[in-house]
Amino acid sequence: MRTLRKIFLALALLSQVSPLFAQAAKDATPPAPAAGPATTVVVPSQAPSPRDNTVASGDALENPYGIEALWRQGDFVARGTLIILIIMSIGTWYIGIVKYIEQQRLFKDWREADEKFWGAKGGVNAGAALLREDSAFRFMAEEGAIALKDHSAMPKQQIDLNTWVSMSLDRAVDVINNRLQTGLAFLATVGSTAPFVGLFGTVWGIYHALTAIGIAGQASIDKVAGPVGEALIMTALGLAVAVPAVLGYNWLVRRNRVGMEEVRRFGSGLQMTLLGGGHTVHKVV
Repeated sequence: MRTLRKIFLALALLSQVSPLFAQAAKDATPPAPAAGPATTVVVPSQAPSPRDNTVASGDALENPYGIEALWRQGDFVARGTLIILIIMSIGTWYIGIVKYIEQQRLFKDWREADEKFWGAKGGVNAGAALLREDSAFRFMAEEGAIALKDHSAMPKQQIDLNTWVSMSLDRAVDVINNRLQTGLAFLATVGSTAPFVGLFGTVWGIYHALTAIGIAGQASIDKVAGPVGEALIMTALGLAVAVPAVLGYNWLVRRNRVGMEEVRRFGSGLQMTLLGGGHTVHKVV
């Protein structure tokens, strides 16, 4: 009887203590997970963007296309074509500037001859001495005076004085005209051939660009636009060389025509003066 009472008392005590152990187990901290290899998780919104790198280093980047890239990447044909266009351009501007200076000097000599030669007293020789030493009009006056002297010294004057003096002055006019025309043929050649030289460079560049694209097996826009754009630069350079050459040629030819009209007018008056004996000048208006 006492044994049963002890068993019931133990069961009652156990029923009172078990809820306390259950609450303690619930409040306990869960064990930490086992240590493993550290991993880094990159948030997509914070991942570095290639565009940001491009913008950040945009100042340091060089243009992958253009004349410099064309020179670095081109072969000997492309570089030779570019050198030819540069030589044409330099020659065009040099000849244009030199011929302009020569024409200005001729116009200045014409004004000087109009003021001094026709107003000189003492004839052709005296008037020629007043002109500049390398003046075209002084050259004509001296040639005419020499022709007059040579005709007078001829033992048999089978050619009349008018024909003799006219031939001498015509030769002098031709010398002056040839001097003014020197270099204009180069301008005409550059103006007519420079576009085709540039076009040849473009065709050659496009051919090599398409060949490289075919070998690479990629035909994206960045693979096509760059090389083809570089090749088209040759055509633009050819036009940039040809246009000044054509304009300069036409302008200089017109100024030469005006200058030669004044030279021939001076020659006509000089011929009349020489036929009159060379003592009294006769100006042709």
